[in-house]
Amino acid sequence: MNSMVQTINNLDFIPPVRTPEDIRGTAWEDWEKLIQEIVLHSNYEFVILDIGGAVDGTFQVLDMCRRIYMPVLSDPVSISKISQFENLVRIWDYPQILTRTVKVRPPFHGGNVAPENYIEGLLWSELGDYVREILRKEKGMSQEIFRKLRQMLMEKLDVYRELTDQEILETIDELIVNTLRESGVSLKEKVQLRQELFYSVRKLDVLQELIEDETVTEIMVNGPDSIFVERKGKLTRWPKSFTDQEKLEDVIQQIVGKCNRIVNESSPIVDARLENGARVNVVVAPVALNGPILTIRRFPDTPITMEKLIELGSITPECASFLEKLVRARYSIVIGGGTGSGKTTFLGALSEYIPKDERIITIEDNAELKLQGIANLVRLEARAATINGAPGVSIRDLIKSALRMRPDRIIVGEVRGGEAMDMLQALNTGHEGSLGTAHANSCRDMLARLEIMTLMAELDLPLQAVRRQIASGVDILVHLGRMRDKSRKLLEVSEVCAYADGEIRIQPLYQWQDGCGLVPVEPLLHREKLERAGVKL
Repeated sequence: MNSMVQTINNLDFIPPVRTPEDIRGTAWEDWEKLIQEIVLHSNYEFVILDIGGAVDGTFQVLDMCRRIYMPVLSDPVSISKISQFENLVRIWDYPQILTRTVKVRPPFHGGNVAPENYIEGLLWSELGDYVREILRKEKGMSQEIFRKLRQMLMEKLDVYRELTDQEILETIDELIVNTLRESGVSLKEKVQLRQELFYSVRKLDVLQELIEDETVTEIMVNGPDSIFVERKGKLTRWPKSFTDQEKLEDVIQQIVGKCNRIVNESSPIVDARLENGARVNVVVAPVALNGPILTIRRFPDTPITMEKLIELGSITPECASFLEKLVRARYSIVIGGGTGSGKTTFLGALSEYIPKDERIITIEDNAELKLQGIANLVRLEARAATINGAPGVSIRDLIKSALRMRPDRIIVGEVRGGEAMDMLQALNTGHEGSLGTAHANSCRDMLARLEIMTLMAELDLPLQAVRRQIASGVDILVHLGRMRDKSRKLLEVSEVCAYADGEIRIQPLYQWQDGCGLVPVEPLLHREKLERAGVKL
């Protein structure tokens, strides 16, 4: 279908037909499938169908429309055609079409454009201005109906007792039936209103639909009226919004409360997670100036495997096989990249290569990793101080505790600060083969980041000692990045070779090269762990 769609000035359109016969010759099932594909797999605020004068064979199409606008004139011919249309609607038993039909008198002098210039006319002519004004009114009417119904719903609900989901739905159904009986609102609209009203009371309001959408990877709420969604790396604006700022604040408190976190003016920034494992970041006033900011990163229900990453072109089969052997041989690996580069996803995929009989401890700020097939698995999650005065538990605390649990490997979801020192100590005290992630712009930059984060531990260590710790504890650096087409790629794999002359020396093993992709550049220098494990490259 994408090949049919053309774009001019942010308007996506399918070129209009030249004759009504082109429409009449298309089966209703094909029309239904096309429109459903557009509605289900896009987030367009409005879908406009211009069927011209071919109405006699398109009642099923008209029945899918929320509103039908009929251009009319007052001359005898036009009056006769209107009467003919109304009779056909009754004959074909589509009376609901008439309740949704609005007769309008558009600026015909501005709408008479040649077929080849139709889209330009819709964009720039007086007719285009007229259509846009109609759409603005439609949006306002929809929002007003929802606000009115929600206000009435909140007045009807018994606030003095806990209502079941079924009781709330029954109240909503009664409200919709009694209020919208003569409104001309379609059955599909009523079903959608029912769902949205329920979400606004019981779940995450307008966000619930996005939370349940498996194609959504990120949700960005910039205040109550501005919501952006990422699908397949493409960022688009979500047409729906919260009724007001208070409702958005209620949703935020609902999310952080379930994680025993606090967010208010004295603590305006907080990280949390949803029940499905999605990562949540919240920023409120006085830090956030344009309203509460809510960012949700949603992870796939089924973890992405290395085979899937190969299929997506994120990594080559050769490099994946190489990393598999390093993991099995207990090389310690740190994965770096920018925000949204896929570090956590890649870490989860890489952990598949860990032998299933080992004892693994995962340590995260927010539990996101979903390791499969490891029976002896311990999952630890950091915790901020609670509203009841309970002290927080940091990543550093968890790493120190993990060392007393006899782990074979420790996996740190993300290293951000002084915990880097504790991770390096773990790597240098018999916990080889551990994995972790950190933000960095390259493999070389990762070394500088590890140095800075280690010094944040405030142990007053000389830089040379820190570098020796990094060189002896970390074996492999992996760097991920996002390309211009929004895809995620493995860009570099480097070996930490040695500490000499006050510097840590690294050597690229695989590098991304324009036009060639990910290619091997140098052989692995240190093969002692491979030999001990009996693994051959």
